[in-house]
Amino acid sequence: MQDSSSKVHTPDWLDAIRWNADGLVPAIAQDAASGDILMMAWMNPESLQLTVTEGQAVYWSRSRGQLWRKGETSGHQQLVSEIRLDCDEDVILLKVEQKGGIACHTGRRSCFYRKLQDGAWVTTAPVVKDPGSIYGKTKGSTHSE
Repeated sequence: MQDSSSKVHTPDWLDAIRWNADGLVPAIAQDAASGDILMMAWMNPESLQLTVTEGQAVYWSRSRGQLWRKGETSGHQQLVSEIRLDCDEDVILLKVEQKGGIACHTGRRSCFYRKLQDGAWVTTAPVVKDPGSIYGKTKGSTHSE
């Protein structure tokens, strides 16, 4: 029999979140100064707790099945100034300072650089820095850090 003193305590604020069936919640990173939406990634309870503790964004990579600290490869960390929960308790909003001005693995400021126009996706933002020079990979890589 396990005594209650050996159980890991989950903070009440984590219990308030409606995690999906995979134990994840979408997290939107927003530039705290400009209000621009930079990216969306997934968080699990551990990544959200680490984000709170470390003060920088930590996400859950579904493709790699592991935690990843935004900027660990690129140097483009996200320093978190505020964390919000939506009314349905199933989406996190991170207000961040985006180091290096690049949030997207394509070398752009934001992952939302395409706009639907006349039935086609049109690129609306330039590449700030070649992703090959950031990650040492080919431009065609579709995975984030």
